[in-house]
Amino acid sequence: MDAVHFNPMDPEFIEDPYPFFHRLRAEDPVHQNPLGFWVLTRYEDVVAALKDPRLAKEAIASFVAARFGAPVPAVGLSMLDRDPPDHTRLRGLVSKAFTPRVVEGLRPHIQSIVDGLLSRVESEHSMDLIEEFAYPLPVTVICQMLGVPVADRERFKQWGLDIARGLDTILLPAESEVGQRSTAARRALADYFRELIAERRASPRGDMLSGLIAAEESGDKLSTDELLATCILLLVAGHETTVNLIGNGTLALLRNPDQLQRLREDPTLIGSAVEELLRYDGPVQRTARIPSEDVTICGRTIPKGELVMPFIGAADRDPAQFPEPDRLDIGRTDNRHIAFGWGIHFCIGAPLARLEGQIAIGTLVQRLPKLALATEKPEHRLSLTLRGLQSLPVSF
Repeated sequence: MDAVHFNPMDPEFIEDPYPFFHRLRAEDPVHQNPLGFWVLTRYEDVVAALKDPRLAKEAIASFVAARFGAPVPAVGLSMLDRDPPDHTRLRGLVSKAFTPRVVEGLRPHIQSIVDGLLSRVESEHSMDLIEEFAYPLPVTVICQMLGVPVADRERFKQWGLDIARGLDTILLPAESEVGQRSTAARRALADYFRELIAERRASPRGDMLSGLIAAEESGDKLSTDELLATCILLLVAGHETTVNLIGNGTLALLRNPDQLQRLREDPTLIGSAVEELLRYDGPVQRTARIPSEDVTICGRTIPKGELVMPFIGAADRDPAQFPEPDRLDIGRTDNRHIAFGWGIHFCIGAPLARLEGQIAIGTLVQRLPKLALATEKPEHRLSLTLRGLQSLPVSF
């Protein structure tokens, strides 16, 4: 189609992709992009694609390497990039650490971290919400769960950013350094975990890393490469997306003062508020699949072996599913957003992300009654996959 030019690295698109998604959904909902992939923007089509076993994940790494010259992952594939039965086996090993009961047990500890972070900045009357609040909280929690020394969090901060940026290699064929930095970051993180694993083998503790090592040592559950890939996934995914939930969510509330005031006056709305913030401007904007056979979506046939990108961010603003989708409504009912995905790859850390988001945003709103934006135009990170802010200066 000539009418809609999809340039996902256009600064205007990075700042606010949703008007463009509305056009694409209306004019060309199954859009074949000149870069060589298919874009899905309707809620119904995105959900169907995420549930369809013919649309697989495991072939993506080799496809991107062959088509776009992107590097193959340095330490093998994590469960996020695997199909059954390997996906099922790997997910089963990790899932018990993220059950609602286990996560709920973390509530007092998470509240304590949030209170400490706010106490540190309260007398300053201003902060960069990303750097001083949204980042330290989830990275501290996932480090402690995994058994990674929290003191090392600055060491892998840039690694996490580089790995996250590498998710867009497919869209940046000219920027080969992005892929190289992502691969180097994975290798560095793998080396870091190799050292830590050796320590835990010698002296196991009651943390998740020790549990994963025990599974690996039993031989038939987890290989060494799978252990490393799982550790990298848990560490990076365990904080990157929650940083964006807290940052994007706070920005949305500050730009919608009626909803911010509503939450202040009724703190019991925090559960539905976080669900609405996830829908309204979610941390993960898109995923990818490759059909194992020709598939027809909305009347268009996508050939076997092509790359399909279901856009979660577009689906969550579909007026066919959400009345007035561009209006933030923290009391929205029947909010079946797909910010955590759908189907077998539904985010395993969703209970933890929800709890962290509720405690962080709920406490922020109550403790800082004069919270306000300290910039006219917050800068978004240059990423199509993960939507988040470089920084968010606020005053209070």
